[in-house]
Amino acid sequence: MLMCCGEALIDMIESRGADGRVCYSAHVGGAIFNTAIALGRLRVSPGFLSGLSQDMFGIQLLEALKASHVDVSHVILSDRPATLAFVQLTDGHAVYTFYDENTAGRMLEPSDLPDIPESVNALYFGGISLISEPCGEFYSALAAREAADRVIALDPNIRPGFIQDEARYRARLEQMLGLADIVKVSDEDLHWIVPGAGSLAEKIDNIRAKGPKLIILTKGSAGASAWLPSDEEISVAAQRVEMVDTVGAGDTFNAGVLAHLQQAGALDKATLGEISPNLLRDALAFGTRVAGVTVSRAGANPPWAQELE
Repeated sequence: MLMCCGEALIDMIESRGADGRVCYSAHVGGAIFNTAIALGRLRVSPGFLSGLSQDMFGIQLLEALKASHVDVSHVILSDRPATLAFVQLTDGHAVYTFYDENTAGRMLEPSDLPDIPESVNALYFGGISLISEPCGEFYSALAAREAADRVIALDPNIRPGFIQDEARYRARLEQMLGLADIVKVSDEDLHWIVPGAGSLAEKIDNIRAKGPKLIILTKGSAGASAWLPSDEEISVAAQRVEMVDTVGAGDTFNAGVLAHLQQAGALDKATLGEISPNLLRDALAFGTRVAGVTVSRAGANPPWAQELE
């Protein structure tokens, strides 16, 4: 099983009413939640680990996970409120404002760490759950505890406007990069993690030096690239589709890549470093394909496996 560990929240997405006034509609979301949903729809049978509220929004999130065949047995329920993210769309691109104080997801602490069953072969982390306190410590402690025996996948999915203590977050991210076997970053993420005037190749080398076996770089409409332990670079083009919005695109891409690797038996500590170029290329291509479906329709609505057949 691939366990997705991180935030679930409600996206309040901006729209216009019939009278022209701005209004917001509630949609389930969150980077790690979106990836779990997409994996479930791709028949990977993932698990989800996070703190969820027992309020109306938390119930909405929990039901959505179940509907997409995600195992929720490790969700930690509480009476705290759900996290809300208000989303403004400009030319299809999303800008977020988060409301996350004292929420069910944010208030997880290392003392809350559950046992992880032996059936879990990989753990996936990222998003705002690595920024917030104290849950950032919860997830970093979980990764440190499990990294010796399970594949650790990481997508920082950095939200600079959400970061209050940059030095502390950078220190946690440095630790997570050192624990990770797979790191996926966007070009914007990469320039934030490795500031300065260096080239993309130089900044990728900076990340690789920290220890990950696979580095994946997404470049929007320019497609995606990945680097093998042998230094070989693999690149694929982006899917050409009519874009509605980009909400959940990167999360769905991650799900496509991880689903392909999982189904090929490659998400294993012993074999991941020997992955073939062809398998990695196919995984990237599948990731771009499922992300292409997501951007062609409104909101984070990943495709089901039968839609791709």
